[in-house]
Amino acid sequence: MYIIEILQYALGKAAQTFLGLWPLLLLSIVISVALKLYVDQDSIANFLRRNQRNSVVMSTALAVGTPFCSCGTTAVVLGMIASTVPWAPIVAFIVASPLTSPQEMIYSAGLFGWPFAIAFMAASIVLGLAGGAIAGFADSRGWLKNQARFAPKPVLDLPMLQPVSTPSKSKVTARMIAKEVFDMSWKLVLMFFGFSFIGYLLNGLIPPEWIKNIFGVGNAFSVPIAAVLGIPFYLNTEASLPLVRAFIDSGMSQGTALAFLITGAGTSIGALAGALTIARWRVVGIVLGTLVAGAIAVGFTYDLVVPFLV
Repeated sequence: MYIIEILQYALGKAAQTFLGLWPLLLLSIVISVALKLYVDQDSIANFLRRNQRNSVVMSTALAVGTPFCSCGTTAVVLGMIASTVPWAPIVAFIVASPLTSPQEMIYSAGLFGWPFAIAFMAASIVLGLAGGAIAGFADSRGWLKNQARFAPKPVLDLPMLQPVSTPSKSKVTARMIAKEVFDMSWKLVLMFFGFSFIGYLLNGLIPPEWIKNIFGVGNAFSVPIAAVLGIPFYLNTEASLPLVRAFIDSGMSQGTALAFLITGAGTSIGALAGALTIARWRVVGIVLGTLVAGAIAVGFTYDLVVPFLV
């Protein structure tokens, strides 16, 4: 009987959370579909190649403003390397791109509130800029020489005799939009219900005092523990955000949740595999160090500062 009550509690809480958030979830789906259909990786890489003077700032802004998965991030970065873009903007993009995007900001706002969502977006920007600055310094010292896993194509100074036509991106149709909305909607709803249910089920099985003692504000090690746990246990945005929301309801601090999500998103299997496809361990080490140290700093800062602002 006790197990049945816990299952009913978990299902009820998951449904209650969904009913309170569905407008923001729908908005996040619309934004995600629009960005996916109208923004492509080649355009981003070409834009960064043409604007290298402010490349770190541009790279970070585009990283947090586009909805690329780890495969999309890898494609953009490969284009940047092939176009001889330096390491600083590349690292900035690798650090910031997996962390957040406009639709994920809306999703986070619905689950955790606008202060959390804004802090997550701001942290992604700051960490991208920090990673780019560190990589720029290391590159200027020659420490990142020969760190690309393939040689960039040579730039030839030859006159263009005739314009070269390139295939344009396929026209977006109502059918394409409807298909993307449907595909994204059922996946998001399935992930949301599945992992929020798991989170609330764990809440019913694990005493809230345990979660509060380990991941609450009162534990000085809660943020570093969460930052480390994010590396192996983070799944993806759709699954991890509702799961973390359930733990917050049981006493996890939002700063601890922020640390978990930063390291988890930035060091997921897809993100690391993409980084190692592109670069060797010195560059990947800068990315990992920026994410882990930044996640801990952001988590502590959030728990210390935000309660006084809201």
